[in-house]
Amino acid sequence: MDERTREYLRGRFGDHYRRSSITPPPAANEREWGFIPWTEGPGETMVRHRSLLDLGDVEDFLARKKPRHIYFSAGRYDDPSASTMGEKGWRDSDLVFDLDADHLPSVVLGEDSYGEMLAKCKDALMRLLDFLDDDFGFEETTVVFSGGRGYHVHVRDERVRGLEREARREVVDYVRGIGLEFDELVEIETVAGTAGRSSPAEKRTLPTDGGWGARAHRYVLDQFDEWLAMDEADAIEALQRYDRIGEGKATAALNAARTNYDQLEAGNIDVHSAVYQIAQVLAQEVVAADNAPIDEPVTTDTNRLIRLPGSLHGGSGLEVRRLDRGELADFDPLADAVPETFRGHEIAVEVTDGGLVELDTEEHGGDSFTVEAGNQTVPEHVGVFLMARGRARKAQE
Repeated sequence: MDERTREYLRGRFGDHYRRSSITPPPAANEREWGFIPWTEGPGETMVRHRSLLDLGDVEDFLARKKPRHIYFSAGRYDDPSASTMGEKGWRDSDLVFDLDADHLPSVVLGEDSYGEMLAKCKDALMRLLDFLDDDFGFEETTVVFSGGRGYHVHVRDERVRGLEREARREVVDYVRGIGLEFDELVEIETVAGTAGRSSPAEKRTLPTDGGWGARAHRYVLDQFDEWLAMDEADAIEALQRYDRIGEGKATAALNAARTNYDQLEAGNIDVHSAVYQIAQVLAQEVVAADNAPIDEPVTTDTNRLIRLPGSLHGGSGLEVRRLDRGELADFDPLADAVPETFRGHEIAVEVTDGGLVELDTEEHGGDSFTVEAGNQTVPEHVGVFLMARGRARKAQE
């Protein structure tokens, strides 16, 4: 990044911070702070091991220093400014989850646009929140758009703050479905013998009241709903794609599901051996469909630094936005995370990497348009985005 571009962005970041109100995290003075300034050269240098006493008032620090990025620690310490982790005196840590679009299995790098990547990341976020709310029952959670490629979730529930790394890894394994075994999901109930059979029998069911078992049951039921709605021949053909399911078993499974649908809906997967066999395979598919592909090192690291909500992301110029649950459904990061400071103005830039830009602009009547390489006059938030991402340089006005 050349000097003119760097100084322009640094100055405009400072303008933004002078107009903004930033709310620090709870126990801000017990956390380590770090920031990345607008330094010369291709690399970035992290300044860390700072306490709030070193920085002073957060809003004043941001307006004065105008950092490219600013972070605070998930951990709380006796001495957050100590130069080594061992000297800090760890007390406890927030449980932090990071969803990064670059790491999602559903994202095709090089094919998916930035907007498409963020949309897929939002879908993964909703699955993660389902785990945190319904499976774990966490109460103190904060959702944040990272300003870049995804979302962060901070859990400050007192029940988890003291967890060590291994315990946090178990949380990771659960939400990602790692090591999930079908037999662990199935509940076995002893039922009375039927006519002509005096000994008791076992009925295998999937729970319907929550957890991975309920997810597996919902997935199995949805698949059978789809097959039962199909033409019989097509459904039988579709079922035969499963290992060791021939035409006879496929027909028997469909008939059993149709005849005993109320039992299947209640979780009984023992209505026929073929239904049980198919449910075993489907339960493996549900992990890929319903897991939350979080970035494991972020959650297991009790000393992790995470972006400050309300700050600006130096790689995009977008705001790191704290989000209320009620606004998640309609939240569009490419419009709603654009700082007001950068709206309503046009600037001159030299575009070095032309192509698609996916930001909401009234000037272009939508949320995507194409910029050509060369000198251009663009809305300021578009210019800031392009410069921050290394796709443009600041041109003389």
